[in-house]
Amino acid sequence: MIKRSDFVHSAAPEPHRIRTKQILREFPELRNLIGKNPFTMVVILALVGSMIGVAWLVRDQSWWIVFAAAYLFGAFVNHALFVMIHECTHQLLFKNRLANRWAAIFANLPHIMPGAISFEKYHLKHHSFQGIHELDADLPNKWEAKLINNSFLGKTLWLLFFPLFQGTRVSRLKEINFFDGWVVVNILVQVAFTAAIWYFMGWHGVAFLFISFWFSIGLHPVGARWVQEHYLTFDSQQETNSYYGPLNLTAFNVGFHNEHHDFPSIPWNRLPEIKKTAPEYYDTLLYHTSWTKLFFRFLFEQEISLFNRIVRKERGKVSLTDESMPDIELVKADAAYAEETVV
Repeated sequence: MIKRSDFVHSAAPEPHRIRTKQILREFPELRNLIGKNPFTMVVILALVGSMIGVAWLVRDQSWWIVFAAAYLFGAFVNHALFVMIHECTHQLLFKNRLANRWAAIFANLPHIMPGAISFEKYHLKHHSFQGIHELDADLPNKWEAKLINNSFLGKTLWLLFFPLFQGTRVSRLKEINFFDGWVVVNILVQVAFTAAIWYFMGWHGVAFLFISFWFSIGLHPVGARWVQEHYLTFDSQQETNSYYGPLNLTAFNVGFHNEHHDFPSIPWNRLPEIKKTAPEYYDTLLYHTSWTKLFFRFLFEQEISLFNRIVRKERGKVSLTDESMPDIELVKADAAYAEETVV
């Protein structure tokens, strides 16, 4: 692996839609995994309840206990809640879009920062336009990559302030309308919840939730997930990497990232079945087994920088309004073709 001063430019379209088509043709039984998992709402209730419960427990404790509870417990739960918001974004809980959206807003509560609706706006574009710099918010800004470079200090600060860096990317994505009524609703609900936490649990309770949020996507082993998913940590070709390690238990299989991009309409509890059903497509791909190991690799290896990402201009004739459900689209297309053939 070499040190980079620019992103890796590709003329090829993103790889997942092609692989989805190949896998479905060879393993049509995977269609049975597509669907909703309303039980996820029970998980959300438990996770939100646990965060409120711990916030109550630390309300009168020393600040070092608040920080320790946030790093050792809250960060893991908050990260899991990001996964739940991710499930809601792909409408994998309920058939009704509004029900999924309200579930995401509820899962967002312990994060303090209102991000559920904006995540929906940008994450679906990440799926539809992976690597398109003006549409994929998962890609760092070029100035961001230059600023951080490949130094230990720079990458440490990047992880520590990752929420701020991620927020600066919005201005680059001019084709996406950021502000609407749902964003306002998300903000108002979040303000009301935070005010209630402050009223009943004081600043210690608010601080516990906010610090947990900050670590859950930053300077913490679970923060390595953002590096794992699409950074070129193995070679310059494979732009999506899965993680098969023990923290998938607390992260609800979010590590199965190649599987998720290939089949975004399959909920978290069924993602391992994709790999089991089509092992020849996934066992041949490089993958991570430890977020902690990757966390330190990212910090200390100079060959890994923010430039270790693939960018492209080829949009693959995908419309800006694409819902990012290529697996469902293929199933519907096959069904329509079969019906026409019978007729």
